[in-house]
Formats: sequence, structure tokens, C-alpha cells
Amino acid sequence: MKRIAIIGGGIAGVTAAWQLARLAAAGAPVEAVLFESSSRLGGIVETVRQDGFTIECGPDGWVTEKPWASELAEELGLGDQLVPSNDATRKTYVVSEANGSPELIAMPDRMRMMVPSDLDALDGSPLFSASAKAAYRAEITRADELKRMAPDHDESVASFVLRHFGQEVLDKVGAPLLGGVFGGDVATLSVRAVMAPFVEMERKHGSLILALQSRTGSVSTTRPAIFTTLRDGLGTLIDTMVAAIPPSWIRLNCPVHSIAKQDRGWRITTPAGEEDFTALLLATPSYVSADLLRPTDSTAAALMQLETSSAVLAGFAFKSTFVLPAGFGFLVPADNARTSGSSLLAGTFVDQKFDHRVPSGGRLLRGFFGGATADALLTSTDAEIAALTLAELEKVLGITLPTPDVTIVRRWPRALPQYDVGHLERMAELSTRVQSLGSLWLLGNGYRGVGLPDLIRDARAAARESALKSNEYAVADGHHTQTC
Repeated sequence: MKRIAIIGGGIAGVTAAWQLARLAAAGAPVEAVLFESSSRLGGIVETVRQDGFTIECGPDGWVTEKPWASELAEELGLGDQLVPSNDATRKTYVVSEANGSPELIAMPDRMRMMVPSDLDALDGSPLFSASAKAAYRAEITRADELKRMAPDHDESVASFVLRHFGQEVLDKVGAPLLGGVFGGDVATLSVRAVMAPFVEMERKHGSLILALQSRTGSVSTTRPAIFTTLRDGLGTLIDTMVAAIPPSWIRLNCPVHSIAKQDRGWRITTPAGEEDFTALLLATPSYVSADLLRPTDSTAAALMQLETSSAVLAGFAFKSTFVLPAGFGFLVPADNARTSGSSLLAGTFVDQKFDHRVPSGGRLLRGFFGGATADALLTSTDAEIAALTLAELEKVLGITLPTPDVTIVRRWPRALPQYDVGHLERMAELSTRVQSLGSLWLLGNGYRGVGLPDLIRDARAAARESALKSNEYAVADGHHTQTC
């Protein structure tokens, strides 16, 4: 029997355990142990269901064009739970300072991140100045020049966006959009790691606008929604997988103290003692995995050390309705955060983004903090975070909100990795070192993507590979315990 250790019970670790359980059920001679230091599985994927509200405590969905999360949901029998975002009314607002108070200005229609495909919609938008609109139009005429200027090496997101559109576009749209996903500094974020499709557009077309227009013209008008979620919340994904994993495989409240490479596999040390395994899947945050791996390979551990940023969010459910701007929510650019006094990174009008989030007549809002603000809030009480978030939402929306009927607060320390310039090259070097160690796989958002589909894709592939490659040998029975 081949024994595989999975350290970390977030979405990646749970998916890997589920995939191995599926292989075992089909007759593969494999078993796994999933070590999780906390009392629950799922990591930042958590859904609170109360009084008819479905409140996500972490991500609220995934990008539809990446198929791996939707495919998993279908295989789990959750196909009828898939819910598209309400793109017919999709608007994202940018907080701008006007007369000393925040103002919500909608991003122009038909934009993909900071790139417009409809210049008429751009011209009619008050979000950008005349000079920024002129820079957008000039980008089309500079297509050949931009193609020649495209570097052969990696560069920062800031450098890339500045070359195409200038400082105003970077500040108003580029930085806040990517900050909400990576919590990082666009001056150091790797464009090849976080905006690969746009790098490819530049290589082929020079102009990003022309590239997007060529794609838009060739795509059917029945394009899928931008985002997808599950009707009963993303926690359903975790619950369904866990139900299919043998209970004896799961060890909650069981931190791993150390790992050690053996001639045949890995030795894991926990409070219960030592256990030997054929293969090891490290699915903890990259900085935790680096600490565990350092005694075995200090160079690999150094490559795994990424800058990270924290996130703090608060969600508010209201049984009474009130008027909100049509759309999905808003972003707060850093410059406007200083001038408008808002410390929020973003806010989401959840019941307008997805159906099935609230009972009839209800409202659901979420507010997010990132960067230094989030770090400072990590030690604040739930009540303090909730009060601050409500005050910030009221400031941005310009209304007085009713008392929430349900409030949730979550802190996610160091949850957002920053893929700095050169990230792909470092990951290639890391992959070589990991492969040389043998029977080791690294999972999580620190390596090949931060979205749920990316984590699911990698976890399923690693589970399959670990089961197949561990055919060379099996760990001898006897040197393991059964509980933590």
C-alpha cells in the first residue's frame, strides 16, 4: 500500500485528498493522510449560512474562463449548483475624490482589466481625463512601436501599463484591480506571472486595444459570465469533497513539526510521533512550506519565500432593503484612499453580483482591507473591524446603513502572495530542485496561480502523479501512528 502525506487542509489539500480517495475507490493501492493544524478544513474557503443569507468569508467565486473549478463541481454532482454572475448589470466603480468627499464613478463598459474594447464608451466616461483618453486612442496608432518595444525579459506590471497607457490608467484602474487580487505593489509585481494573456497580446499585436477588439469581434455574443459561484456557497465544494474522503485519512488539530527526506519517501513528525510516507504533498502557505523544507533543501526554501500581504474582510447581511448603485461593487485607488480618507481596498454588492445570496428584500455587502491597513487590523476585535468597515462603506456610498442582521469578520494573515518580477524563472528553478528531491509536490497559491481553479488544477494533477510515481515502492507497515 502506498501512503501519501498531505500537509495543509485548504482547498488544494482537500482537493488532493479527494482525488486520491477517488483513485483508491477505483482500486488503486493508495491511501493518504491529510494533516491540518486547525479544527476545520477549507482554509479561506468558508461559507456562513444564516437567516436565509449565504455569506462567503473568503473568495466568492472564480473566473469562469478557467474551467477546472466548474469541472470539479460537475464531477461532484454539483452541476445544478453552478451560478453565473449577473453580467447584464455588471458595473465596477472606482472611488474618486470630489469636493472633499468620495464619489463612485463607473468604469467604462467593455473593459478587460484596464484595456477597453469600446472607445466610444471610454469617451463617454467621466472616470478618465482627456489626456488619459487621448493616451488610450494613441495606443492603437503605436501598435508597431509597442511590438518592437516589448522586452524579452520579465518586467513589472507598472512598467507594462505605463508603456501602453500612462500613469493615470495605472493609478486609477491597473493598481487597484491587481491590488485586490494579489495585495501587491504594481511596481514589483511580475507582468508575465499575473498578466500573461496581455503579454501575449502585446507580442502578437503590439496594441492591447487592437488585440482585445480582434478577440471581441470573433467571439459569440453568448459569452459565458465573467464569474461563477455555487448556489449554496463555495463551502459546498469543500463539504462534498470531505464527505467522500475516508474519515481515517483526516487529522484535524494536528500540526506537522518537521519533515525529513528518507531513502524511500518522507518522514513526518507530529505531536503523535513519526510516520513514513511514500510521497509528500505540501499544501500549506508557501512560507510555511519553506520553513518545513529548509532543513532538507535551503535553496528550494529560499526560492519559496515570497512577499505576502494580509486581507481583512467584513460582511453585513440586512433583512431590509436600501438603494445601491447598480453593479458589482467598487475599488479604492491608493491616491484616492489618501485624499478621500477611505481605508477600504474594495467593496462588493454581493446580492447584485450573484443570485441566491439573500432572502427576498435582503441586502448583502462585503468590505475589504489590504496591505498595511489589513496588517494593522489583524489584532483588532471583530466589533472594531465591523464598526470601521460599516463607517467606511457609509462614507463611500454616501448613505446611512441600517443595523446589520448578520455580521461576519475574517482575518487572513499573509494570505496574498506577491509574484515579483522574475517569479516564473524562480518557479522553474524551484521545480527542478523539487523534482531532484523526488516524491514531493508543492501546492497552494504561492507558485502557479492564486485563483481557485488554479489550485484545483494543480492539486488534482499532483494527486494523480504522486499515486502513479509512488508505484516504485510502498512504505513498510509499522512505522506510523493513526491519530494526532
